[in-house]
Amino acid sequence: MIEDRGFSILGSVSKNFRTCDLDQPFLLPPSLQDWLPENHLARFIAELMPGLDLSKIFGYYGRCDGRGKAAYHPVMMVRLLLYGYCVGVTS
Repeated sequence: MIEDRGFSILGSVSKNFRTCDLDQPFLLPPSLQDWLPENHLARFIAELMPGLDLSKIFGYYGRCDGRGKAAYHPVMMVRLLLYGYCVGVTS
């Protein structure tokens, strides 16, 4: 688990977010990490995340009543946004 600026990036998950775990087991291959070579852009972007201040994004998730479907984790969404921009996909 990585702790940065008072929130957990991996590990225990708030009930407001869907899980965001790069080591999550999957049907095939056994780990999502097995899909990417060591020097892949997605791994580089994932390594950048602890250095980013996402507190403003986390601040918008104030609903604590447990209603509604869980949101995608902001760390995962920022990873996808950055990766998309790096490879030229903007929407």
